[in-house]
Parts: sequence; C-alpha cells; structure tokens
Amino acid sequence: MKVDKEKIMAKAEALRARTDIHFNCAQSVLVPFAEAIGLTEEAAFAIAAHFGSGMRMGATCGAVAGGLMVLGAAGLDDPSVAAAFTKKIRENHGGLLDCRDLLRVNAEKGGEKKPHCDAMVYESVALVADLLNA
Repeated sequence: MKVDKEKIMAKAEALRARTDIHFNCAQSVLVPFAEAIGLTEEAAFAIAAHFGSGMRMGATCGAVAGGLMVLGAAGLDDPSVAAAFTKKIRENHGGLLDCRDLLRVNAEKGGEKKPHCDAMVYESVALVADLLNA
C-alpha cells in the first residue's frame, strides 16, 4: 500500500493544531491514515479513543499504539514490521516506549508536554508512511 506521506503529515499536523476537539496521540496517528486503511475518520477516532496517554495509564505511548494500529490495518501484520517500527522509536528515545517514561525524560530536559507529544505523533506518522511505502 502506498500513501502520500506529505498529505498524511499535513493531516496529522492539522489535527494536533485543533483546539475545538482534542485528538489524543493515538487518534492523531490513526485518523490521518483512515481513508487509506478503509476506515472513516469517525471510526478511527473512536477506535483510538482509549489509547492516548499510554492507554490512559502511562503505558505504551499513544503515538506508538496508533502506528501499530495503522500497520496492522494496512495488512503489515508480520511481527518483524512491528519490531522494526518499535525498534526505530526506541532508538530515537533512549530505549523508551512508555508514555510516562517518555514524558518524564522530556520534563527532566525542560521540555513541555504538547510539543513533545506532537513530535512523537509526527515521528510515528512518518515512520508508518515509510513502512507502507517500502
């Protein structure tokens, strides 16, 4: 499956900029790919509702969970694809995947939450797009 990476990234950026509705990190990754994977945006929004903030408990980052959802829905369900995706995220973040740990390290470095989470979303969207276009 091929996707227009620039178009998908622009959708993710637009979602993260909205102030009328909050799109959590998982939704912000899944919704831009909705059409490509055969979902409505509304269905994608609902499916990912409880995966933001590390499944609402600080566990796996919502942007990572959203990325895995897209890969599975796109038919890239081979465990090696998921492993490549999560390996790259871990490499970029000191081995961390959990929301609570990523946010803690970001705060220790003086970072703010929203820009950090936005960056995680954009990183996941870009990685997923690259995997889909490979």
